[in-house]
Amino acid sequence: MTRKAQKGQNGIRPVDNALGRIRIAQPGMAKSAQRIARFILERPEDVVGMSVTELAEATEVSEGSVINFCRSIGLSGFQQMKLSLAQETVQPVQFIHEDLDREDDAETICRKVFHSGMQALRDTLSVLDPTSLTRAVEVVRAAKRVEVYGIGSSAPIAEDTQYRMLRIGLDVRAVTDSHVQAISASRCDPDVAVLTISHSGATHETVAATRLAREAGAKTIVVTNFARSPIQAHADVLLFTMARETRFRTEAMTSRIAQLCVVDALIAALALADYDRSTETLKKTFDVLSIKRF
Repeated sequence: MTRKAQKGQNGIRPVDNALGRIRIAQPGMAKSAQRIARFILERPEDVVGMSVTELAEATEVSEGSVINFCRSIGLSGFQQMKLSLAQETVQPVQFIHEDLDREDDAETICRKVFHSGMQALRDTLSVLDPTSLTRAVEVVRAAKRVEVYGIGSSAPIAEDTQYRMLRIGLDVRAVTDSHVQAISASRCDPDVAVLTISHSGATHETVAATRLAREAGAKTIVVTNFARSPIQAHADVLLFTMARETRFRTEAMTSRIAQLCVVDALIAALALADYDRSTETLKKTFDVLSIKRF
């Protein structure tokens, strides 16, 4: 596959020569846009690893100004900007996995991929706040229903979360379609807890759904990477992961491992907080599932 054929999440394609577009347009830009342009031209590799919020803060402009800047040079938004910069500054093999070299053999691939996953778990443990986890448990226990949102690579994590929460007796539903998310969010109320899983914290659909749910009265818990991002403004509780995939925004790899571990910790804490009901429900569901095994 050529670089040009590479696609990011949500089907966004990079464009060729994004840096050239910026250089050509820069002289006619407003002062705030010129600050953004200078920052990108001087530090394109850093921008690949930043969220829209972080770039806005670094250049002292609003998130909307960053998005307008991207559109002014013919891009759909910040996500396409990052993919396009990565196409120019990153070796193609790193779209597969950022630690790989093209000549790596199977043994080296295994070692590098496993090491990356273990590092993500160690880093996530260092930033996961036990107080926030305790608060998330309280929010879920106080709710009559739990909605779990995830798009793209976060969708399987959302579905696994639904399965695990059902096993301990919670009324839960995973919503992985963006349109259904919007409808679900708009129909929330104070009896609902929403758990959103988003590595970047900048996916338009999940940010919008989380915002709508909170505006409708729901308490919101967000599992996202340890970096400033738009979704954090709509979270009552933040559970951080730490994985490096924001750097290239190819399909998630190590972030999935970190997200699953955070969810496992949350569900274990929920089960212990309501021990008798959880163990009884686990026993019943185990008996039900046992008929499906030989």
